[in-house]
Amino acid sequence: MTIKAVILDMDGTLTNFTLDYKTSRAEVIEYLTKHGFPPSLFSIKENIFEMLKKAEVYMKNNGEQENKATIVRKGVFAIAERHEMEAANTTHMLPGVLETLKTLKNMGLKMAVFTMNGEKSTNHITRIFRLEQFFDATVTRESVSAVKPDPEHLEAVLSALNIEPKEAIVVGDSALDMKCARELNITGVGITTGISSLKELTHAGASYLISSFTEIPRLIQQLNEQA
Repeated sequence: MTIKAVILDMDGTLTNFTLDYKTSRAEVIEYLTKHGFPPSLFSIKENIFEMLKKAEVYMKNNGEQENKATIVRKGVFAIAERHEMEAANTTHMLPGVLETLKTLKNMGLKMAVFTMNGEKSTNHITRIFRLEQFFDATVTRESVSAVKPDPEHLEAVLSALNIEPKEAIVVGDSALDMKCARELNITGVGITTGISSLKELTHAGASYLISSFTEIPRLIQQLNEQA
């Protein structure tokens, strides 16, 4: 099959990565500790979704009421959203992104964003950089019950675009993007402009590695020629 769609991460792929994730994670751990969870349960190396999963298991094992899980989740996401908006207000597009998005659009390709960020900060970025014209779908954390590397996040994008896994490539700067693509047998393209190293992207399942967003059109042409 030929490539018909490009599925993109946002932070570190389209825009520079400015989120102070260490501070946001520390705040989340402090919040969870205040709500009765043992501090030893969490690590600053974990993302907030991993922390929430641990918190939910802890509550279930300790017979906590369902409404506490809802309150805790809402509180954690409020912290995340505040930090995401701070990052969104200071971010900028990476070199060549806008021109390349125009090229991909002219090639007749469908495009979508899938991000662990919330809808508020994602919409802010797409609005200030006028990116809405390029994307056929945007899937944030609110759109799914489980985010990447859980395949549900990427399955939601495939469904929105109405395409098969073999008809898409996933471009992202993190190992989570590549793991998600690998789970669904989608071609993963690791870009070294964000948080994960070349080695981490390769180990996570990247089929191709690029150092600039501008390399994507040529890569797609090569893949389609091979097909």
